[in-house]
Amino acid sequence: MTSFAPDSIVLNRKLPLWYQVSQSLRASILGRSPHDPLRLPTEEQLAGHYGVSVLTMRQALKELEDEGLISRHRRRGTFIEPGVRRGAPVRLLGSVDAIVAQQSGMTTELLDHGHASVAGELTEYFPDLAEVATYHRLRSDEKTGEPTNHARNHVRPELAARIDREDLVRWPMTKVLRDVVRADISRITDTVEARLADPETARLLQVPLLSPILHYTGVTYDAQGRVLDVAVIHYRGDRFSFTVTLDAT
Repeated sequence: MTSFAPDSIVLNRKLPLWYQVSQSLRASILGRSPHDPLRLPTEEQLAGHYGVSVLTMRQALKELEDEGLISRHRRRGTFIEPGVRRGAPVRLLGSVDAIVAQQSGMTTELLDHGHASVAGELTEYFPDLAEVATYHRLRSDEKTGEPTNHARNHVRPELAARIDREDLVRWPMTKVLRDVVRADISRITDTVEARLADPETARLLQVPLLSPILHYTGVTYDAQGRVLDVAVIHYRGDRFSFTVTLDAT
């Protein structure tokens, strides 16, 4: 039986290895094609793929098993659950792969794309630009078709010129910037706050006007401190929660 092939990552030694591996594998699972195999490689094969010990790999797999993304069967192997839950809470320890995982695993529709003047709040992030490329996407549950969130990304034009719109239907913007455009992502800052659904958000997410939503702003920086992307995402408040775990070490 052919096994599912996860993406590769470059590990950050400042974060727990098991955590980085679990988030990378989680993102690969949630972003997989419907035709991809459900069976995972063996623990030894996965450990070799990620360059970690079998014990570290075992801990990463346990995290995914506890979340209900995979099931492990003695002698048969480890399998992706075909009906994995979408929109589950995500533990964030500062890993880019955690951001990718949080954004993965849904049906995505590109509503529109174009350019916008740098004005208002965007001026703070792009002081050197007159305009940025914009992308507006709607994400829905794969099984029910229920809208779960809609996102607007504001991207530097030189990066947008290398983005294939089809990639944005398949993958989150963070993954496209990192793995397709090969942008030098140094850090991402996240802000999540409670808001009330405006008319556009209520219509897109099919919720009552002024119902609670989660308003997320993610700002992606390169190593020189330049902003590469500003993502503004509105999540249905009844489908998502965010859990932040601070590592004391």
